[in-house]
Amino acid sequence: MPAREFAFKLGLTEDQGRELAMYLNSLPQEEILFGLRFAYSRYTAATGGYLMPGRKSMIKAETHLLSPEQARWRLNNWKTMIRTYREKGYSYPTISRIKKQLQKISGKK
Repeated sequence: MPAREFAFKLGLTEDQGRELAMYLNSLPQEEILFGLRFAYSRYTAATGGYLMPGRKSMIKAETHLLSPEQARWRLNNWKTMIRTYREKGYSYPTISRIKKQLQKISGKK
């Protein structure tokens, strides 16, 4: 298949231009296209609102800034918390991992 040349203009800073040139000169064409496909898919998912974060980030988001008293309160009201987590769309394994982290924070285990 004959090679095609592409020319495009981007508004980049000097550093960004050097970085882009380094990538284009050092990566094979297949890897560049793979990266662009991945970036495009991720961008459309993020802008479409359906990019789902990983389980670890969900657990971290729920437990990151909790004090031991807040963690104990959540454990004491666990049935309510399960309902809240299910409404957020969390699976039972994720909820179980959240509970395990809450137990660590509260000092019960």
